[in-house]
Amino acid sequence: MLPKTMKAVVLTGHGGLDKLVYRGDVPVPSCAAGEVLIDVTACGLNNTDVWVREGAYGTDDDPQAVSTWRRGRSTLTFPRIQGADIVGRVVAVGRGVSDARIGERVIVDASIYNRDDDSLADIDYIGHGRDGGYAEYTAVPADNAHRVDSTCSDAELATFWCAYHTGEQMIERAAVKRGEAVLITGASGGVGSAIIQLCRARGAVPYAVVSKGKEEAVLALGAQRVMLRDSGDFVADVERMTDGRPVDVVADLVGGALFGKLLNVLRPEGRYTTAGAIAGPVVQLDLRTMYLKQLQLNGSSQGTRGAFKRVLDYIQSGTIRPVLAATYPLSKFHEAQTRFIEKRFVGNIVVIPDRHYGDEASH
Repeated sequence: MLPKTMKAVVLTGHGGLDKLVYRGDVPVPSCAAGEVLIDVTACGLNNTDVWVREGAYGTDDDPQAVSTWRRGRSTLTFPRIQGADIVGRVVAVGRGVSDARIGERVIVDASIYNRDDDSLADIDYIGHGRDGGYAEYTAVPADNAHRVDSTCSDAELATFWCAYHTGEQMIERAAVKRGEAVLITGASGGVGSAIIQLCRARGAVPYAVVSKGKEEAVLALGAQRVMLRDSGDFVADVERMTDGRPVDVVADLVGGALFGKLLNVLRPEGRYTTAGAIAGPVVQLDLRTMYLKQLQLNGSSQGTRGAFKRVLDYIQSGTIRPVLAATYPLSKFHEAQTRFIEKRFVGNIVVIPDRHYGDEASH
């Protein structure tokens, strides 16, 4: 029998970590028609949840304004349970969903697509527009809960959705092809480390930009070569790293002062793609560089259903592997997110509900 209440981390408003409250009296959600209830065994952390908590997305007119992920079209209300990278077991189903799904091991595609085609113009996500997985239980649309057959632990599976789905969509938007050279910034993070592997899966050649101390770990993931982010002469050092080979695509997760240099290293008719700006969202662009070099600039966020299917196929075939830096019990969420924000690790961090923390399958 399912309990009536559960433990969860509840976001109570925009602000610091104090706005995330660990509670033990949150009602267990019920399944609406077309939904499944998941016993959450692991949930990965991501940058979007941090920026949403901080209200750090700005507006078209004011980059410093408090705003959430969808800006003027926000679906975020408080209190909210965040957490998108959900893995667990189906324990109940709503009307219209087969009872045969009970017991399935599932990984959640947290995208709320809002339309039938592949347009992402109105996309939302679980943990923002509805409650997510920083909890013992969560209810999601049945179509978003995908049965998964993998030797990975639940915690390892919880490193995939946000990072690899985002990364796959980024390189799809940039039309990365076999044999092309791809320069990846923030390559030791969740999305960056995913893009290294996803480029290899396509036959492309990934070159990585990292901070000091992470070089060997990133090479082990499949980077052709690595260079330090705070290089003295960035453009010259990229050329040395690639042995003079032109850069076809830049996959940028950093932004900030590096932006202009990234356009400078692209070959004529090269492509730039971004889904993050951890070093600063407001950048300087010399339009002449863009139009004289015939560059393509692509913004990307989350991914299509097709991108998720490709990632799931890669997981189940063993083509890509998880990069799990650490796990924390859900009750230590503040510690987990503090470490996540510090970025002194490679890969991703996962939280596990305390009652599952000792389970062999979860680690």
